[in-house]
Amino acid sequence: MFQKLVCAVDLGSNSFRLLVGRIVGDQIYPLDGLKESVRLAAGLGSDKQLDAAARERALEALRRFNERIRNLPPDAVRAVATNTLRVAKNAPQFLLEAEEALGFPIEVIAGREEARLIYVGVAHTLPDPTLQQLVVDIGGGSTEFIIGRNFEPIQLESLYMGCVGYSLRYFPGGYIEKQGLKEAELAARNELQAIANPYRETGWDQAVGSSGSAKSIADVLEQSGWSSGGITREGLEKLRSHMLRAGHVDKLDLPGIKGDRLPVFAGGFSILYALFKEFDLEHMVFSDGALRLGVLYDLLGRYHRHDLRDATVQAFRRRYQVDVAQADSVSALALALFAQQCAGCEEEFANDRRFLDWAAQLHEIGLSVAHSSYHKHTAYILGNADMPGFSRMDQGRLARLALAHRGKLERVQSLDPESTDWLLILCLRLACIVHRARSHAAPPPLRLQRDGQGFMLAAPQHWLQESPLTHAALQEEQQHWARLGKGFRVKAERAVAAAG
Repeated sequence: MFQKLVCAVDLGSNSFRLLVGRIVGDQIYPLDGLKESVRLAAGLGSDKQLDAAARERALEALRRFNERIRNLPPDAVRAVATNTLRVAKNAPQFLLEAEEALGFPIEVIAGREEARLIYVGVAHTLPDPTLQQLVVDIGGGSTEFIIGRNFEPIQLESLYMGCVGYSLRYFPGGYIEKQGLKEAELAARNELQAIANPYRETGWDQAVGSSGSAKSIADVLEQSGWSSGGITREGLEKLRSHMLRAGHVDKLDLPGIKGDRLPVFAGGFSILYALFKEFDLEHMVFSDGALRLGVLYDLLGRYHRHDLRDATVQAFRRRYQVDVAQADSVSALALALFAQQCAGCEEEFANDRRFLDWAAQLHEIGLSVAHSSYHKHTAYILGNADMPGFSRMDQGRLARLALAHRGKLERVQSLDPESTDWLLILCLRLACIVHRARSHAAPPPLRLQRDGQGFMLAAPQHWLQESPLTHAALQEEQQHWARLGKGFRVKAERAVAAAG
């Protein structure tokens, strides 16, 4: 039976977590987990810059994680970052240090993608996933809300409110005062009003809480005798009264609260209390499933060739009414040209190949907005739409490839000169030129080969003579690359071996 170790790293706004699991068939069995209380969101200033102390706490945690996973292969580890690194202005610089400390790439995921992965993790821990579930995950910087059934989400939302931010804003110094608690609850209810009606209309059979805030509150209620199981409205009222009497988080002498949770407990409570009020909840169960488990199951899908990103690309082709024959023709030629450059090392470049295919399949979706500058519209859609399965960096890469598939290459000149994306861009541009007429006829044998520091496209002489528009476009392509100081030329040959 297929077995493999996989690892998920969750760079949350409050805690960093690592989960190692073993894939056995279609199941994942957790083997080891680590948690570091980093409170990354606490280091986010009003200028949206992460301060030095928070960055150093994060890097120290990642260095410790590195010791546990450094021997795992690259495709067995997926690290994702959430809200704080979505909003921090200096996140790009920090991520370079963070990836070096961890030893693996880190993806910043969008809020709804975070919500989707959370639901995947929770759904795999529920005793009866056939029920329609409302899943709520209160994180350090954002809170995710999902309604789903079985293993498919129906509604996804991420709101910019979390236990770290609320604790700092409404309970400064750890003091729990009536006015601060009321303001925190009202602020949360105000955010929740935007989604309350559509969520109530969809409905749910059971409410489920996941992650640290829900767990600590459930533990407190159960161990204090204020709930016989899970989180209840009555239990929350008793806990609220106790918090106001204590007056400070350090005086919350309650069973079930761990020391590292105390600084953010009041913020998490205020959000959950507001949720019970706004959604008219009476009871919520707790699930150990969370983002990191969802990431592992997402990896499992990729191992079994059930990559959600493929389904998302197909959905976008339908949504934006892509000319499928044209997309397939461009993809086939682009991939054939690319294959000529990685013969014998296909596995090493498998991920690049997939991005080239996806970019070719979607390069014309901007036509749904306007024909003029459609590549810019395509790039905007790919960079900003919700694309399940794709991280922010995945989307940024697709957007860059789409933007560069025609027109001025100067738009992407900041790309690393050593990046393989230059080759992907060249293959995509050449395929679009050859198939510009949309005849979908098989192209003549073309050969792309290295030419010093650049590339040369060998094409049949008779075809170039019979295709003056294409020949002129290929000659113009030489000028585009020359303006960036990169070599590309077209060579006419009497006979050219077939591509592929």
